[in-house]
This record gives sequence, C-alpha cells and structure tokens, in this order.
Amino acid sequence: MTIHDPNLVHALQQSAGAPVMVVDPETKVEYVIVRADLYERVKSLFEADDLTSEEKRHLLAESGKRAGWDSPEMDDYYDYDAHRP
Repeated sequence: MTIHDPNLVHALQQSAGAPVMVVDPETKVEYVIVRADLYERVKSLFEADDLTSEEKRHLLAESGKRAGWDSPEMDDYYDYDAHRP
C-alpha cells in the first residue's frame, strides 16, 4: 500500500522513525504507524505463538539481561525503598 495523503507523508518524514498516531475520521479508531524494521522486532508480542508461559518468561529475562538489567548499577533500584526517607 502506498500513502497518498501528503499530511501523513509529512508526519512520517518528521517523526524521525518514532511511531505516528493517526485517527480514522469516519470510525474514530486510532492507529499507530511504525517503521517495518521496528515492527519486525516486536511483532511476536502481537502474534499467536506456541510458546509456554515459562518459555516467554525465559525470553523476557534474557532480553532484560541484554538490556543491562542485571548489571551492578541496577542494584540501587532493587534497594530503592530501603533508602527512602
């Protein structure tokens, strides 16, 4: 599908790759337009799959590790409430 609405094309160009929110003027349904490469990274969250809950938890934990959630700098967040006045 090709976009022909110049306002939408302009919004996509100005978004610097960020998602663009659009509303269907007739139905008032909201949509989010994201770049295809970004969608490919997260589409498994929206699609049915055969993973068990345990497999999903494992994948989420691995993702967190790659994001640095188990780095020593994050220890302050684990004890956050202990340091509150």
